[in-house]
Amino acid sequence: MRAKITYFVLVALLLVYFLLVGGRGVALIRHGTAATVAFGIAVLVLPLIGLWFLWHSTLFAQRAGRLSKQLEEEGGLPVDELERTPSGRIDRASADAVFARRQAETEEQPEDWRSWFRLAVAYHDAGDTPRARKAMQHAITLHRRP
Repeated sequence: MRAKITYFVLVALLLVYFLLVGGRGVALIRHGTAATVAFGIAVLVLPLIGLWFLWHSTLFAQRAGRLSKQLEEEGGLPVDELERTPSGRIDRASADAVFARRQAETEEQPEDWRSWFRLAVAYHDAGDTPRARKAMQHAITLHRRP
């Protein structure tokens, strides 16, 4: 629940920021000189890129959340079997061992979104966020196929 509250607060702050930046862009365009119009258009592009990124990130999170709920209902969520250091960090060797099992599972069932979901979690636990995101996106794509 805390993560959702943080997310919505950050989204609200971003939207306010986009409105403020957009307002400055419009003000520059209204000024009317060639330089201010060009700069105003450039300033308006930034909030548009930000909105696009925010929209796609939100869709990704919602879709991954739906997969997580479905997998939980099926009893297929990966169990946290990772060893941790006294400070609470994930032990690298433990994460690598779990990752190797998840990767083998995915290679055996490459068309199963569930194995890709678990692989994405293993990538995340191993600290490889870009690959975790790609694996989760692949799981979402597989899940959406008829």
